[in-house]
Order: sequence, then C-alpha cells, then structure tokens
Amino acid sequence: MRVYVPATIAMLQRLVAEEELNPVSRTAFAVTPALREAYASGDDEELAEVAMGEAARASLRLLAGEIGDADPGSAVEVRFRRAVIAADVDDVTVRSDLDDAVVRLGAPLRLSSVASVHVDLSEAEPAIERAVGIVDAADLGDADAEFVLGDAEDHELAWYATQELPFLLELL
Repeated sequence: MRVYVPATIAMLQRLVAEEELNPVSRTAFAVTPALREAYASGDDEELAEVAMGEAARASLRLLAGEIGDADPGSAVEVRFRRAVIAADVDDVTVRSDLDDAVVRLGAPLRLSSVASVHVDLSEAEPAIERAVGIVDAADLGDADAEFVLGDAEDHELAWYATQELPFLLELL
C-alpha cells in the first residue's frame, strides 16, 4: 500500500542517517476504503492527493512540536518546510476511527521502501512559519486561522526521488 508519512527535515535527516524512521505513533495517511467512500467522485490520483495533503497538514503539527521541544540555547535550527514521505509498505492497519485516511505502520519505515519525498521549496517558508502556530485553531473553525493555513497549503510540495534525498538535505 502506498502511504504518505508526515515528516520534518530533522526526521528526513534521521531517515538518511539510520536508513529507517519510526514516525510519530507510526501514523501515516493512505487511500483507504473510508477515504474512497468519503469522496464519491475521485480517481486514485485525486484521492492520493487528498491523503498527501493530510500528511502535509500533519507535518505542520510535527514542526510545531519541534519548535516546542527546541532548547532555547541550542544551535538546532528548525526549518519551516513541510515534508511528506511516500512509501510502499505491506504492514499497515487502517484507522478510520481517527480519520478517513489514517493508517498505522506495523514497523519502522525503511529507507528501501521509500518511493519519493515531497518537501516545500524555500519560498514557502514564511507561509509555513505562520501556519505552524495556528493549524489547530484552523481545524477548530477559526476563520482567520483557516485563511493563514490556506496560504501555506497553496504551496505545492516539490517531488524528490529517494536517491536525491541526501543531496537535498546537504543543500538545505
């Protein structure tokens, strides 16, 4: 099954260094039966875009967590770029009780199962930085927050082949 795993730049660095990644709660997004049912008219490609969009929004939450966890005196720099890992894995459990596209991975994500990586370009960083702090408010219906989140989500993620990942991370 093709899954979309929300990530951050720091998580991508761990994936490259360790050749595996244990995503937060092993949560990912995919085209599930519940997602198909929720979108009566949508082909597989459109539904995959929905699942990837959910993963990109979850990436904002991961960025917020990295900011909250950062030691004020440390030299760790948070990059305001969403990241989504597209991978093909067999061991997944559909979690429709959480949301239509949510799945749980049965094992850590191996670099060898990664099909591609999707990352914001540099021009998206200001919009992503503004959206990180308001994603929960937007989900709760705050119209101003939804507007800010919409600006961030208007930026498309750039596609990178797995073999390009080390070079991308080096250039950031």
